Amino acid sequence: MKKTLSILVALLTAGMIAKSQVKIGFEVSFIEPQAHYAEVEMTVSGLVKDHIDVKMPVWTPGSYLVREFSKSVEGFAASANGKALKYEKVKKNAWRIYSAKANTVKIKYRVYAFEVSVRTSFIDESHAFLSSTSIFMFPDGLLKTPSTVKIVPYKGWTKVSTGLEPVAGKKFTYAAADFDTLFDCPIEVGNQDIFEFTASGVKHEVAMYGGGNYDKEKLKVDMAKIVEQGTAIYGENPNKHYTFIVHNFHSGGGGLEHMNSTVLGASRNDYATETGYRGFLNLVAHEYYHLWNVKRLRPVALGPFDYDNENYTTSLWVAEGFTAYYENKLMLRAGLITEEKFVEQLVTAVSNVSNIPGAQVQSVAEASFDAWIKLYRPNENSKNTTVSYYAKGEVVGILMDIAILQATKGAKSLDDVMKAMYLQNKAQGRGYTDAEFKAMVEKISGQDFTDFWAKYVNGTHLPEYKKYFDYVGVQVVNQNEGKSSPYLGVTSKMIEGRMFIASILRGTAAWEDGLSANDELISIDGTPIQSPVERMPAVTDKKVGDVVVIRVGRDGMLKDIKVTLKNNTHINLVGKIDEQATDLQKKVRQGWY
Repeated sequence: MKKTLSILVALLTAGMIAKSQVKIGFEVSFIEPQAHYAEVEMTVSGLVKDHIDVKMPVWTPGSYLVREFSKSVEGFAASANGKALKYEKVKKNAWRIYSAKANTVKIKYRVYAFEVSVRTSFIDESHAFLSSTSIFMFPDGLLKTPSTVKIVPYKGWTKVSTGLEPVAGKKFTYAAADFDTLFDCPIEVGNQDIFEFTASGVKHEVAMYGGGNYDKEKLKVDMAKIVEQGTAIYGENPNKHYTFIVHNFHSGGGGLEHMNSTVLGASRNDYATETGYRGFLNLVAHEYYHLWNVKRLRPVALGPFDYDNENYTTSLWVAEGFTAYYENKLMLRAGLITEEKFVEQLVTAVSNVSNIPGAQVQSVAEASFDAWIKLYRPNENSKNTTVSYYAKGEVVGILMDIAILQATKGAKSLDDVMKAMYLQNKAQGRGYTDAEFKAMVEKISGQDFTDFWAKYVNGTHLPEYKKYFDYVGVQVVNQNEGKSSPYLGVTSKMIEGRMFIASILRGTAAWEDGLSANDELISIDGTPIQSPVERMPAVTDKKVGDVVVIRVGRDGMLKDIKVTLKNNTHINLVGKIDEQATDLQKKVRQGWY
C-alpha cells in the first residue's frame, strides 16, 4: 500500500508540475473591424500530448442563457513548428488538435462580433468591445492555468480599458491568474473617454464610449457616493481597482457585473434629464452591489463554473432580486433620491409584481432554476406563466427586510444577513446553499421563516403589502379599489401600419372570449383600430359587462369575435409615509432606510 501510495503521489506531483509549466497566451488584433471581426491567435506551450482539445464557453456568467458563442468562430487553424496540424471539431464548442507531442501549438481563428448588448462582443470601425467568453478559448481541463492577453488596436485606436492586470513593460498586455478571471474581464478597445475617481480606497476608471451629455465631475462625485455606501454594508471593498465600461447609444440600457468591472448600457443624451441621470445611477448602484452579492456572496452552483453547460440554482432571486432592491437603498443612503422616492419605487415594485398573472403560477425559486429556458426567451404567453426573479426577488427582499426589522424592533435588517453570509462564504471558500441562507435569516432575526419561505420563495402567494408596509409606518392604498373599469386584457403592437395583438392576459375578457396573440385588429364595433385598442373610446366609454364585436384578421381570414368586457382587476398601489406612525414603526422604518 505504501508503494502504491508513493506511485500515486509521484504521478499527481508530475501532473501538477506539467500543468504549472503550461503557458497560454493570446493576441487579439483587428484587420477588418468594419466587417465586425476580431483575429485571435492562441499559443499553448508545454502541453506535450498526442492531442489537445480547446473549447469556447457556451454562456457568460451573470447572463443565464446558453448563447453558443462558438457559432461565431470561423477560419480555425492550428500549427506547430511552422507546419499545419490536423484538427477536427468534436463538439459544438470543442476542437481537437492532433499536436503529436509538439511543445508549442499556435491556434488561429476569427470571431464575428455584431450583437449590441452588455454580454456579447461588438466590433466596428470605431471600437471593439470584447466580452471574453465569446472571444477566448481554453484547453480542456486547464481552467486554472494562467494566461496573458495582448491587444493590438486597430489603426487610430489608442486606448484599452479592462479589469485585467497589466503586464509591466508590455503595452496593452494583460495577465489573468486563471480562465475564470479572464472570462470575467471584458475589454474595451478604441478611443473611449476615460476619467477616474477614488472611493473606499479603490481607484475607479470610467471608460465612456459613444459620447453623450454626461458631466464627468458630477459623475465622479455621485458614483463615489454609491461605492462608499455599498462598501459600508459589507465593511470592506474587495478590489484593488475597478473599471466601468459604459456604452452610450441613441437608446441603450442594461448592465452586466464582473469581479472588478462592469459593462453598462446607457442613452447618450439622457444624462441631462433628472429621470435619465437617476436611471443611470440606479444602474451603477445595481451592478456595483454585485461586487459582493453574486460575485463573492454567491449560490454554491455559481462557481467554479461549468462553461460547457447550464449552471442551475434556485437562488437567483437573492443574486439578482436582492440586488434590484439594494440599488434603491444605495441611492437613498447616498442622498441621490429622497425617502418619498424610495418608498414610491418599492411600493410600485410590489404593485407591478402583483399584477403579473405568472406570479401566481411560478415561484421565484422555480423562476431562478428555469432562467436558462424562460427569462431570456419570453414569448407571447410568458406573462401568464412566469415571473422574473429580478422583479419578484426584489419584492421578496423588501418583505424579508421589513420582517427582520419588525422581529428585532429595528435592531437588525437584511444588511446584517448579507454581511454575515458574505463573511461566512469568504471563510468557507465556497457559495451558500438555500438552506444556509434561510438559516442565517433565522439566526439574525431570531424568528422561524419556514412560513415565509413557503409563501414567497417556494410558493406563489401574493405580497401582503398592507401588513408589511404598516410595520414601517407606510400607508398603502390601492387606487383601483372599488372602481369599475372595462378591460379587454390585450397588449397591442403596430407593424408596418397595422395593429396586432402582442399578448393576452390570463382570465381577462380577451382570454375567455377567444382573441389570440398575432390576430390583426381591424375594428371594434365597426370603428377602425389605428391606435392601442385599450385606450380607444370604443372600450373605455363602455361599461363592465358590455359586449363589443372585434373584427380580426387571422390566417388570411376575417373573423368577428364577441367579447364581454370584464372589470380591470389590476391594483394601483400608492404609498405615503405616515407622519403619525408609532415610535416602533418609526424605529423600524429608520432601520429600513
